[in-house]
Amino acid sequence: MEKCDKSCNFAAENVIYDMELLKRKIDTFLSNWKGDNDRKPLIVKGARQVGKTESIRFFAKNNYKNVIEINFVFQKQYKQIFSDGYDVESIIKNISLLNPSLSFPEGDTLFFFDELQECPDCATCLKSFMQDGRYDVICSGSLMGVYYKEIESNSVGYKEDYEMYSLDFEEFLWAKGYSSSMVDDVYAHLETLQPFSALEFDVLMNLFKDYMILGGMPEVVYNYVKNKNFSGSLNTQKQLRLDYEEDITKYAKEGLERTKILNIYRHIPVFLAKDNKKFQITKVAPRARNREYIGSIKWLENAGIINACYCMQNVELPLKGNYDSSQYKVYFNDTGMLIASLDEEAQDDLRINKNFATYKGAIYENIVAEMLVKQGYNLFYYKNEKSTVEMDFFIRNADSLIPVEVKANDNATASLNKLIESDKYPDIKFGIKLCNKNIGYNGKFYTLPYFLTFLLKRWLRVKVY
Repeated sequence: MEKCDKSCNFAAENVIYDMELLKRKIDTFLSNWKGDNDRKPLIVKGARQVGKTESIRFFAKNNYKNVIEINFVFQKQYKQIFSDGYDVESIIKNISLLNPSLSFPEGDTLFFFDELQECPDCATCLKSFMQDGRYDVICSGSLMGVYYKEIESNSVGYKEDYEMYSLDFEEFLWAKGYSSSMVDDVYAHLETLQPFSALEFDVLMNLFKDYMILGGMPEVVYNYVKNKNFSGSLNTQKQLRLDYEEDITKYAKEGLERTKILNIYRHIPVFLAKDNKKFQITKVAPRARNREYIGSIKWLENAGIINACYCMQNVELPLKGNYDSSQYKVYFNDTGMLIASLDEEAQDDLRINKNFATYKGAIYENIVAEMLVKQGYNLFYYKNEKSTVEMDFFIRNADSLIPVEVKANDNATASLNKLIESDKYPDIKFGIKLCNKNIGYNGKFYTLPYFLTFLLKRWLRVKVY
């Protein structure tokens, strides 16, 4: 960057990982965004510490001669730049008053407004920037801020959104040095249902186990790739988990609401460790009523901290609107956060023995839930009143409802068979079983290794039953 706000230089000195080693999918999105002559101001939103700021800086450094970066957390004085109005000239005038060394060459300047949730008024200026047309604008905001609905209403029609997550398994493979062509080769196995060779299967499964232990937080993955081992990863994960708790305390409403949210967050591992992983509020707070906590669950879900999986009322399409909002399971948005919550003995077992079948299959379920969400799926499960039929997840393609069963061990698949064979569920034409086995198909359901989960949407988009 040739010219930049002093605060931008300060922030850049505190970069904790090298973006040259962490290729992200947002890189392609940002490149395409800049290539669009009709581009709108962009808002990149996502959970805390998933790499939003670093990715935007990396893009800015390589695509603009001049970058004005303003962080509304570290530079609270810049909230005043909108005091004279939201037109571009007034904003530039006030930025210049705060930092007269800055210049604003037209056509090659990017305004990067970071921590947007701390200054939702900023969103109101996006219309002016779009109509003015001389400058590009990218905003970044944490979903933790409860002001995003206000941001949305202030900028509707004059901005584009991009939601960012921690690294998915494909990005993890890139970080390990594997190319996109290697991912295409993996997909070809799924497309043709050709089993992997013993070598291919072992390599991919070992990579996937490392990914489960680490999760996808950029700082954790970067240190793992740089050090070529797990050293320090657990400490980083635990610190990130504490940072999330600190942010909950900061952004949640004071008093009872904050206590409810923290209680739910801290109890997630307890329920994942049970055979019945349904979240039961009475186990969190005696005599508590579920309706009193629905708002807290939604807060955590909207903040990108958890993935909520809702129980379907009827096993049929459509999925949206066909669920009971009071019956749900709760998973961590990043499996590394689950790993960080386990006791030391479990940590040692995972890192030394890679024994993921313990903990009631919770780690496998959490990672599958995470991988589905990162593909854009909402999460749904099913369990009937007599518990004779239950299914971990449901997804869909153009014309089918697809049950997805996650098996920690190669046990029987009674529920999967019932759902597929019964005339009661006409929307179900086939199913998917995810486990530690090679690719297979028995005429009813597809058996797939866990690590192929990240390719399901790509596959189902073109698959015709």
